[in-house]
Amino acid sequence: MKNSHFFSSDEEQSLGPNPSFCWWRTAEDFDENGRFKVEISDPSMLTPRLKVLREMERLAFVSGEGLDDFRHKLMTYRAGDFWVPVGGINKEEVDVPKVVTVLLSGLAGSGKSSFVNLMYSVLGRSGLIPFAQTSGDSSNYTTMYLEEHNILRSPRNGFCFFDTRGLDQDRMEEGLKEFSGWMADGVRHNQPCFRQEDEKVKGHGGSMGIASSRYVKRKVNCVMVVADLSLIRKAFESGDLKPIEALRDLFHLPSAKSANENPILILTHGDTLNAEDRINGRLKICEYLGIPETTGAYDIPCLTEQGILAEESDPVTAFALSEAVYRALLQSDRTHLPKKKFLDYMILIFSWIMWCIASFFALLAHLFSKFGHHQNKLKL
Repeated sequence: MKNSHFFSSDEEQSLGPNPSFCWWRTAEDFDENGRFKVEISDPSMLTPRLKVLREMERLAFVSGEGLDDFRHKLMTYRAGDFWVPVGGINKEEVDVPKVVTVLLSGLAGSGKSSFVNLMYSVLGRSGLIPFAQTSGDSSNYTTMYLEEHNILRSPRNGFCFFDTRGLDQDRMEEGLKEFSGWMADGVRHNQPCFRQEDEKVKGHGGSMGIASSRYVKRKVNCVMVVADLSLIRKAFESGDLKPIEALRDLFHLPSAKSANENPILILTHGDTLNAEDRINGRLKICEYLGIPETTGAYDIPCLTEQGILAEESDPVTAFALSEAVYRALLQSDRTHLPKKKFLDYMILIFSWIMWCIASFFALLAHLFSKFGHHQNKLKL
């Protein structure tokens, strides 16, 4: 077949990352020079695999100047900046929070804390400071409290991320119930995540719960589901799909969706997977979850635990992370509801009064019914 590129030779020369960092070009679809083997004449004929490769080429092409542009947009972002007027409602009539909240969730050990540290490295420019403790620091460490992270480290920051306790695939019902509670009631920094199977930790009784109430409760605006691509690959190879099914239950939980959109899927892993494993793992999990293989998931290796800065070692990874955060803020700003007006409060009060009256008469009917049955028994 005729050799060709997704981009012209002039465009390829302008790519920001060094070709050695373009891991996908080591796949069988490319030759030894990193040239794509297949000539694509009709984009509609692209297979899911080719779509992923083309998406990676897009990220490489725009990651140079695009990363600085994304950083500027995120640094200057204020909650509601990405809100789009719909239904004739002005922005002034929308209930926009002071800070947009993104919740990180996933199975235990999926890399949520590592992802938080990578965001600090890429967006907060914090170097190698581990702001979130990971399982790599201690074999027995588990996130027991919700942790709020101001990634940009600014008091005027327009968004924050909450690192949560990983879900146990063997106790998903309990974990999903806790997750639904976060979505319905909101989240606080330092909020306990204790579950029934936990042993009571000495010195961590009710005092921590009281301490968490001192922090602001935030409504969750968007969810990012973090999954370990290495574990996904092993699950498909072994045929044990229990962790994949648990991930699907979380991903398609109604409360996890924002603005009728699925959560954003973040596929984390170290640098041990080769190109074929990364591509095939991404395709399989996206097909299993029923999401687009290009816009529904982001392949983001978390290398900060190995002491490597993402923007220096892999500009494509840094750009993909920034784009994922940008997409989360876009989805968040679509969830803001109109402010409640005086009439709305009057209707709410009236509905509550009617419910009380109905409950009172239902109670009377129940009591008189029991009294009538008792009288009939006495007559008999």
